[in-house]
Order: sequence, then C-alpha cells, then structure tokens
Amino acid sequence: MTIEEPEGAAISVPSIKAPKTREGIESLIRKLVKEYHSPLLLILKSVLNKQFYSFKKKLPYIEPFYAIKSNPHPAILKHFVSLGCAFDVASAKEIEWVLKAGARPKNIIFANTIKSETDLQYAFDHRVNLMTFDNELELYKIAKHCPKAKVVLRLKVANIGSVVQLSLKFGADPEQATYLLKKARSLGLQPEGVSFHVGSQCTNINNYIQALETSAKIFAEAESVGIALRLLDIGGGFPIKYFDSEDGTVFEKMAVMLRKEIRRLFKAYDKLRIVAEPGRFLCGPAGILITQVVGKAFRDNKYYYYINDGVYQDFSGIIFDHCKYEFKSLKRGPKLLCTIAGPTCDSLDIISLTEELPELDINNVIYVKNIGAYSCASSVPAFNGFAPAKVLVI
Repeated sequence: MTIEEPEGAAISVPSIKAPKTREGIESLIRKLVKEYHSPLLLILKSVLNKQFYSFKKKLPYIEPFYAIKSNPHPAILKHFVSLGCAFDVASAKEIEWVLKAGARPKNIIFANTIKSETDLQYAFDHRVNLMTFDNELELYKIAKHCPKAKVVLRLKVANIGSVVQLSLKFGADPEQATYLLKKARSLGLQPEGVSFHVGSQCTNINNYIQALETSAKIFAEAESVGIALRLLDIGGGFPIKYFDSEDGTVFEKMAVMLRKEIRRLFKAYDKLRIVAEPGRFLCGPAGILITQVVGKAFRDNKYYYYINDGVYQDFSGIIFDHCKYEFKSLKRGPKLLCTIAGPTCDSLDIISLTEELPELDINNVIYVKNIGAYSCASSVPAFNGFAPAKVLVI
C-alpha cells in the first residue's frame, strides 16, 4: 500500500486461522515466507476485533472513532466499517478513503484543527459536518466553506510522559474557550463540544484527569452564557504493549479511572455524547512484520544483520513515532549482541544498535509483533527502490 494509492489491495488469506501461541505464529511465518516471500506485514482481523470490542467493553459509553492516520489500509478501514466503528480523519483524502470503505458521513469527525479551504469544501460537499478547531481564524474558514457545521473546540492539555506530545502544535488555551465558543455561535456555527488529546502512547492517567477537569469547567462556563455543549471528545493516546514483558493491563486500569472521573465530573454523562479517537490501540497489536536477513557483517565487535525492510519502509515508526520494537527470530540458540540495519544505502537506516539474537545467516527470519500502527502508514513508497512489505490480511 502507498498513500498515493490507498485502494491498493491486500492479499487476503481467509482460509488461515490466526495463531495465538509463539509456536503457531512461527509455523505460520514459515509457511507464508515460503509462499509469498518477504517482507510481509500480517494484519490479523481477529486482533482488530479483540481490540475494538475490548475498547467497547472497558469504556461502554464512549464511541471509538478510529484515527486512520495510524494505518489507513483499505482492508482495515473496511473491517472497522463492518464492526460499526466511526472514523477520525485529518484531510480530504482521508475522508475519501473512509467513504470508499463504506463509512457514513455522520460517522466521521474531521479532527485536524487546521484545514485547507479546499479540504473544508470537500468535507461540506460530502456532508461531513463535525469538525474540530482551536483558533479564531479557523472559525472564519469553517463558516465560509462549511456553514452551520458542528464544531468542537480542541483544548491544549498536559502531555506529561506521553511518547509523542501533541499539545506542542495543537490546542487552544482553556482561558480562550468561552470566547471561541461564543465566536463560533456568532458565525452561525453550532458549538458542539470540546476535545483534547493527552499525547500518543500515554501511560499517565493524570493527563486524562486534568484534561477532564478542564473540560468540565468549560462545559459549565459555556452553559452560563447560554451554550449547551453536547459532545466530549477525549482523543486518543491509549497505550499498547510492544514487548512481551510489559504490563498488559495498563489500558484496563486507565479505563477504570476514566469511567470514575467522567461520572464524577459530568453529572449528566449518560446524556452526553462521549467519543474517543483510538488509532494505535485498535490496529497496533494486529500487525506482525516478517523480514529476512539479506546481508551479514562483523564490525565493532558484533554482528550486523541487514534485513529487507527498514526505517524508510515498515520500521518508519522508529523515526516518526519514537517506537521501540521487540525483535524475534525463528532460529534458537545463545543470544549475542548485534545490530539490525535496513536495506537502503542511507546510514540513517539503522533499526537497532543493541539487540540480542542468536547468530543468524542469510535468509533467516526476523519478525516483530505489535507493529500494525505507524508502519506501512508512514513508509516511503520506493526509496532506493525498496518497497514496503506486502500486506496479508488473515
């Protein structure tokens, strides 16, 4: 898949049941490499289901709007449409992709606070009328190109401890909130609610608590000036495991606190529309990247393994998303310190300097789990002539 050709088809292998054990995964990898070669990115529908329904179960009154920037592959979008999921988009092109996948306009939030006039006109023409903003000038653009749109004020909130901080670029100061909501109303727009984002891969529940407290105050202030807000968007940032040794219950613990705080701060929460924008949480655990060693050298007192995927391809999350991955091999044996590098001629294309793997040979497999988000989504189509992995949907 490339961003220029989002309709690019994945290879569907529905006859194969997604494995759950390491032995099952590695047996499947051997079979797929033999049939399809590598690199391969597996997308497991069963895990997409698991993540979606886990979110719905743990946060039952919060609607998930899948943040498609994490992975906009058509097969993933179509699958989430089939589950009844809504979508968070950031551009006209992303609107086009989710509509092609079968999404309904009412199930889309245009959640980029800075939108071009062309993209706004596209949204209006395709009946997408729920969107965020964080400044006065944006309201004038929205009023001109999307009259009567439902607008959601994005707030600047704490991102302490989050891997990717998103309040550096977006969000209005809470002190401006009432003024901006009144301005929206004066321009003929419908002030619908407020939103925030605590930062990506957030494990600090205090970020959410502080943001919810700020949002509750703004709801009260808006009501005092005759503006009845109906929507609370708590954004994304929900964490996933990248390593087997990590605590896999962080999201569950956060969900308990989120439910408690929403009930405490919003007395009529059951009458409020509450939405979220999970991306990584929904698609990240569903991806398995399969690569092979194409070159081997000994330098700096350790082995260097050159594989057929790198930071310009499906390990792009290392650069753009600060991701750290757990590398596994099919080969067993004593583990030695090594470096893993990508296939391109750029020295930036070093995936890890300090891995421990058994001594590998040419064509041996190295694979990574939990890489469904920010992998093929941010890869370069053909830098140095190396394309991203083929996508297999199981």
